[in-house]
Order: sequence, then C-alpha cells, then structure tokens
Amino acid sequence: MSHPLTRVLTLLELLQSNARLTGAELADRLDTDVRTVRRYTAHLRDLGIPVEAERGRYGGYRLARGYRMPPLVLTNDEALAVVLGLLAAERLGMGTAAPASAGALAKIERVLPHALREPLTAMRETLSFTANAVIGQVPGTGVLLALAQASRAHTTVGISHQSWRQEHTERDIDPYGVVFHTGRWYVVGHDHLRDSLRTFRIDRITSVTSRADSFTAPDGFDPVVHLTSTLAQGPYRWQVEVTIHGPLDEIARRLPRSAVTLTAQPTGVLMHARAERLDGMAHMLASLEWPFTIHHPDELRQALKNLAAQLTAAAQRAPEELPR
Repeated sequence: MSHPLTRVLTLLELLQSNARLTGAELADRLDTDVRTVRRYTAHLRDLGIPVEAERGRYGGYRLARGYRMPPLVLTNDEALAVVLGLLAAERLGMGTAAPASAGALAKIERVLPHALREPLTAMRETLSFTANAVIGQVPGTGVLLALAQASRAHTTVGISHQSWRQEHTERDIDPYGVVFHTGRWYVVGHDHLRDSLRTFRIDRITSVTSRADSFTAPDGFDPVVHLTSTLAQGPYRWQVEVTIHGPLDEIARRLPRSAVTLTAQPTGVLMHARAERLDGMAHMLASLEWPFTIHHPDELRQALKNLAAQLTAAAQRAPEELPR
C-alpha cells in the first residue's frame, strides 16, 4: 500500500466502516505515521468529505454525523453478507410494508461489478433452505422503528391499535422489547389502559406517538420468554400436563418454546402445553429420549397407545406385505 492515493481511499473506507478511530489506530492500519494520517484527512476535506477530528488523549477521527458517501462500496465478504441477510429475511417473513428487501437487493446488484454480481446472482438463484418459507404479517416501517427506538430509550409511546375483532383503541404503552416470531412482529410491554403486561401484534398498530414519560423495565424481564409462554397459552382444545424425567436444558432444546412451558421439579421437568390434536402431542413425546409421566388428559394415553400400535405394526410388517 505504498501509493498515497491508495492510502487516502483506504482511510476513507476505514472512516466509513468505523464510528471513530484514533490517529494511532489509523496509522497502524495504513502502515504509516500519525502526521501522515493528518495530511491524508486534509486531502479528504479538500475533496469536500467532512472528516471531524477530536483532540485530546482519547480523540480521534470520524466522518461527520449523518454524512454518507454517494457510492456504495462493499468488499466481496460484505456483499455476500448483505445478500444472504436479505434472502434469509425474506425466507423468515421479516418483511416490511414496502417491498424493501427486493428493492435493496436489486439496487445492490445494479451497482456491483460484473465479477462480483455474477457469483452473487448464482447464490441467490441456487440457494435452498431446509425450513419452509414463512408468510409474514408485515408491519409499517415507521411503526416498527419507532417502537424499537422507544424500547431502547425507555420512553412511553401512544399507539393506535386495531384488535383481531376490528376494535380500534388508543392507548399508552411502555415497550419492553420488540420480538419477531414465526412471521409476525410483536411488541411486549406495560399497557397503561389495562394496567397490565400485554403483547401487541405490530402489524395491527397503525401509528406511534412519543410521550414525555419514561419508564424502567422490570429487572430480568425477557420479552422472548414472555411472548412464547403467552402464545403457548392460546385457545386450544386440550390442556396437557406431563412430567419429563430428564435435564431441563436438554429438554428445552428439543421442544418448541412457542408451544410449551417448562418448570424444573424434583422428579424432572413439568411440561404444560395446549394442543388442538393429541396425536401430534403423542408424536412429540415419543420423539424424546427420556421417560415421562402423563398427568392429564387421560385421552393422551390412548393417543400414545394408538401410536405404539402403528409403530409395532410397521416393525412387524414383512417386505412381501407391502402394497404393490
């Protein structure tokens, strides 16, 4: 990297990629000295690029806040990361109200050099996923970002919300966190109208208004744990209670958090779940490697017996008995 122009361009790329770097850090990456770094930053300012210098022991260099270079400059690894992220987001249903992912992908492909565009196009056209695609319920981009900012700043917001019954309400909430789960976006927080902890689908929120009040989230509160446990208590036909005689951590990795709640007990792990069909619950329990004890419903025992009979019949069936 001996040519001065190369070093100046590399300096610009470093400033674009980092919030702030000291003169010593830049000198080390450019393989030069701090005085030369000052000269290079002066060259960038002469070109109209606002490089700010902070003096003092902990000072450094950065681009002016809000400044963005017109051209998009990505390394091969960065471009691949962006494309894979957009493809994965589309697969998971993490879209927004506008076709932002498709538009972003098209813009990136247009500005990439041919040598990089072709391999990334091949990746997009040949990449397969083991999981099925999720059809997402898209929220408004402004609503999603406003809730995320309020959650980070611990600021109360007013929301316009429409329930699944098409009932419209105006309420204030303290957003504890934003969660994406199986194609839907949720906000979890304290609802001032009901004076309780509530979960709202973000695609049903039409507007967000900042309030002057601030809040403090409960210590140790986990929005993901709250959401999944709430969804597990949905309106299903059967309430299931089973003790699984195994370690909590390993059992939790094997069972879907959105479908069950697990509690450690002296004799094992107490599982509470709700199910519309008991044959599916029987299959899930049979797939575990640990013994279990059914507390209720008793109908689950018969579902397991039916599954056991099917497996026994399959194990005893000879090849010549297969239908032709």
